[in-house]
Amino acid sequence: MTNPLADERPGPLQGIVVADLSRILAGPYCTMLLADMGATVVKIESPDGDDTRRFAPPVHEGVATYYQSANRNKRSLVLDLADDGDLAIARDVIAQADVVVENFKAGGLRRFGLDYATLAVDRPDLVYASITGFGTGAGAHLAGYDLMVQALSGFMDTTGAQHGEPFRGGFALFDVLTGLHTAVGILAALRHRERTGLGQLVETNLLSAALSSMVNQTQAYAAAGHVPRRMGNQHPSLYPYEPFPTADLPLVIAVGNDAQFERLCAVIGRDDLATDPRFAAPQLRNAHRDALRPEIAAALADRGAAEWFDLLTGVGVPSAPIQTIEDGIRFAERIGLEPVGLAGDALPIVRNPLTFSHTPVDYPLAPPSLDEGGSELRERLSAVTREKTP
Repeated sequence: MTNPLADERPGPLQGIVVADLSRILAGPYCTMLLADMGATVVKIESPDGDDTRRFAPPVHEGVATYYQSANRNKRSLVLDLADDGDLAIARDVIAQADVVVENFKAGGLRRFGLDYATLAVDRPDLVYASITGFGTGAGAHLAGYDLMVQALSGFMDTTGAQHGEPFRGGFALFDVLTGLHTAVGILAALRHRERTGLGQLVETNLLSAALSSMVNQTQAYAAAGHVPRRMGNQHPSLYPYEPFPTADLPLVIAVGNDAQFERLCAVIGRDDLATDPRFAAPQLRNAHRDALRPEIAAALADRGAAEWFDLLTGVGVPSAPIQTIEDGIRFAERIGLEPVGLAGDALPIVRNPLTFSHTPVDYPLAPPSLDEGGSELRERLSAVTREKTP
């Protein structure tokens, strides 16, 4: 039987309905990824709407671009869960949904009967994803803001100049990574349901996602007891692996092995560095980086970053000029990646990075205005009720 809430869209998740009770970024980013892949996402909002509708500037045609960045391909349904009638509609939506995604404070939906334990009694097939800031135990009372996680996880302590102050990432890094982890968990749970008929609770939290996503930095402590510290733009295990000055813009050079180092030395006219016993192996280059850096910088001084980029990449030495976001998007366009698309045939958006050979992502819906789609969703739910009435 066709789900009455499901839109007829292409994509690998065609027919999947998601009740999205999340807001801000981690949850909405997760559900947007699912929506791009064909899922029908019903964004249930309070009468005030998602907070990110007011995260401005910048704006595009009066709408906060922050909100636009995580809410395409959804329909908005405004419900006040404290109102019995609206709560009943929310339950009707969930009754038709395959997946629920929420990021209320831990246990916050229990008083409405919309928590997993309550819903699973009648819906053992339901996939229910719950995102918190710090889990459901002793950290449950903490507000789940990305900046707090950047600070508490140790990320900020590893970011910034060696003798300077800690820095936050340039965007809500761990909100996005938590959203990605949640989407992976949902897909795995849907696959499990396909095999067994059973749904399950998928739980993620920003702090755990942060600690996992810092990979080599957190593993350094977990396995070796080593506490990473700020190193500016340098890498703790590789050298040269940082920006260098040129005749104009800074140029990142990222040497990962001896062969790349030898080619770097040849291109910059310093073959002698490759045979210098101080720099003959990765660990030696790490140990003598203070001696190696000025030699490389001096050799780069007579040409600009773009010219060095062409020369180095031409021989397989990873490098890149440091660009603005505008430059980054234009570079992606030049190499054929088509980074910008249109949602709803009008709103420019940054495209989903996934490509599928048979079920491509698409963007039929621009991020909805508050309750845009609400009337249609209510009518579809009413039709279900009429069908059930003898």
